[in-house]
Amino acid sequence: MDFGIAGKRALVCGSSRGLGFGCAQALVAEGAHVTLVARTPEPLQAAVERLRATAGEGIQVQAVAADIVTEAGRDAVLQRTGADYDILVTNAGGPPPGDFRDWGTAEWQAALNANMLTPIALIKALVDGMAARRFGRIVNITSVAVKAPLAQLGLSNGARSGLTGFIAGLARGELAAQGVTINNLLPGFFATDRLRATFEAEAAKRQVDVQAVKRARLDGIPAGRFGTAEEFGQLCAFLCSQQAAYLTGQNILLDGGAYPGTF
Repeated sequence: MDFGIAGKRALVCGSSRGLGFGCAQALVAEGAHVTLVARTPEPLQAAVERLRATAGEGIQVQAVAADIVTEAGRDAVLQRTGADYDILVTNAGGPPPGDFRDWGTAEWQAALNANMLTPIALIKALVDGMAARRFGRIVNITSVAVKAPLAQLGLSNGARSGLTGFIAGLARGELAAQGVTINNLLPGFFATDRLRATFEAEAAKRQVDVQAVKRARLDGIPAGRFGTAEEFGQLCAFLCSQQAAYLTGQNILLDGGAYPGTF
């Protein structure tokens, strides 16, 4: 299926590896021009080279090494690349797990800035241009914690739920009639560096083997495996497609069937 986004310009945050890279990879495969953003230059450049090696003729893949959760980082990206993006994929690393008794104002502010305020700032910078061109696709990578909160991920639960509530109203406002859709992708457990780090932290806290933690998580996934960045990216690309024009304001859970509820 041709998603009809060849030649569109996409900005993908946190895209040097993991789920962000999976999204960038899928968009490049659909013929979109993609700008990757991440903090560390070396893995970012390696990601660009991987994508350029597979990109079709004329497809532009560029990168900006910047911390997108800072105002200076966002300014660096937009001043260098412009603000006429048709597709925006927001993504930032989740805050660390822990006990809410240990978190003060600084920890909460950092979580809110990274996982709520930064996506809102990027949307604010780009959405009017999308509306003027009558085409825009915004995908926020959030977390399964929005649907099924985990006690040790309280910072993520709170910050990402705040973004979810904001998007619920924004997506159903005037933008819906201007060709701009906004949806959230809620990843469950995917085989990424982030998941491995989470397992290691949990194993250290419980003083058990990492493999035991991994097996326990797998036992709760009906699909019997962790997700891949590639399949996550392909769903992201569909949400950015012409075919998904009637899909907006939704929270799409991708978790191998782990969430046990009906709704």
